[in-house]
Amino acid sequence: MRYRYFVPLVVVFALGALFAYALLYVHPETVPSPLIGKAAPAFDVSTLSGTPARYTQADLVGQPRIINFFASWCVACKVEHPLLMDLARADHVSIIGVDYKDTDSAVRRDLDDHGNPYSLILLDPEGTMGMNWGVYGAPETFVLDAQGVIRYKHIGPLTMADWREHIKPILEARS
Repeated sequence: MRYRYFVPLVVVFALGALFAYALLYVHPETVPSPLIGKAAPAFDVSTLSGTPARYTQADLVGQPRIINFFASWCVACKVEHPLLMDLARADHVSIIGVDYKDTDSAVRRDLDDHGNPYSLILLDPEGTMGMNWGVYGAPETFVLDAQGVIRYKHIGPLTMADWREHIKPILEARS
């Protein structure tokens, strides 16, 4: 009878230890992607500007690119936005934005207010492209080489440290 209270206490302690471990040692931005080293998943979507009218996986071939899934409703996207603007101004690489689960009018208004760092914006209003790319939520960023192969995935807002330590070396090695 004495152990009847001891078992739930052990279970609660074990769950607390597991939770503490996850908080201290598991970083969601480093979730591995099964797409690393593989060609970008197939897609065929329209663009915000209408030029070109459609954009597909084949259009990614030719130069290294950054694909950034973002949305006007995404608070974390606003955190990384100034860095993307700086990268676009410095012309480091072509940044293609994917407007993820958003409306055309909302993203146009947001980009008018804050600036547009993207060389092209693809529309993914239903999240189908994002689902095929393994996107958990915005923002998520992929780095592709000139052959359209995914070399890196970052979950969450990009920082200058992420740019310097992870993305820039990949782009320099692959260009």
